[in-house]
Amino acid sequence: MKSKPIYVEVPIESEMNMLWDATQTPKLHEQWDLRFSSITYLPKKENQPQEFTYKTTIGPGLSVEGWGKSVGSFHAKDGSKTSSLHFGTDQASSLIREGRGYWKYIPRSDSSIIFLTQYNYEPGLGRIGKLIDKFMFRPLIGWGTALSFDVLKRWLEQGDTPSSQYLKFFSYWIITLLFSFIWLYHGLVPKVIGMHPAEVGMVQSAVPISYMQASWVVLIAGIIEVLFGAAWLVYSKKRQLFQLQIIIFPLLTMGAIIAQPSSAVDPFNPLTFNLALFILSVVGLMFSKNVPTAKNCKRKR
Repeated sequence: MKSKPIYVEVPIESEMNMLWDATQTPKLHEQWDLRFSSITYLPKKENQPQEFTYKTTIGPGLSVEGWGKSVGSFHAKDGSKTSSLHFGTDQASSLIREGRGYWKYIPRSDSSIIFLTQYNYEPGLGRIGKLIDKFMFRPLIGWGTALSFDVLKRWLEQGDTPSSQYLKFFSYWIITLLFSFIWLYHGLVPKVIGMHPAEVGMVQSAVPISYMQASWVVLIAGIIEVLFGAAWLVYSKKRQLFQLQIIIFPLLTMGAIIAQPSSAVDPFNPLTFNLALFILSVVGLMFSKNVPTAKNCKRKR
């Protein structure tokens, strides 16, 4: 069964020449498109398609290199433009063997431009490559295309450079995933699973109750922390979570020191640990405004 093509569409408030240059000039294109680390035009032969090479860096010492041909462009009477592409790679480890696609630029009456792409490719690596492509790589590269289009849109409309946008995007998500891990870990390991004596003892120091009752308090607190950690992964309004933490961490710090004053001089104590998380919450709140997102793009025709 043939794989479904990838389709992405976004309206951009821009002049046609600016959008065309940003997408057709290699040094500008590689700045905003996550799919390419570098694009190099080869000397153009007369009456032949424009050929180029590209490179995509996946990680340290790991990259994919390929070739491409701009097989033609069409400028319609209504002002719309289309640029077609043929691309591929001879690198055996690549999940993309060969593909074709196009970009289309459609002016609208409100002075914006519908910028869209549709492309498809043959996966590499045989049957294993087809499975990886279907369940992981194709959704990922579709998401990366949509994110890149939103970065391009913000660049042309608001002037935010792609590098600053990606710095904000990746910083925001690294902090988000870190907080999710911290809450999940501290809820599960020392509370729900381990029921660490220090956790129970801290509750007993604050409230005069039995060990069994304190254990139930620790268990409930652990479940709440696990749910809060999961919220960092599924809740869309993460600015509210950052704001909540800015309130929570000072309260947790005061509560821990009041319950067990000696903990303030322990290594990695609640004061320094929660202070670090408080500052990280402030930084995360600053990064969480106007973060580029693939959700701003239409993914179906």
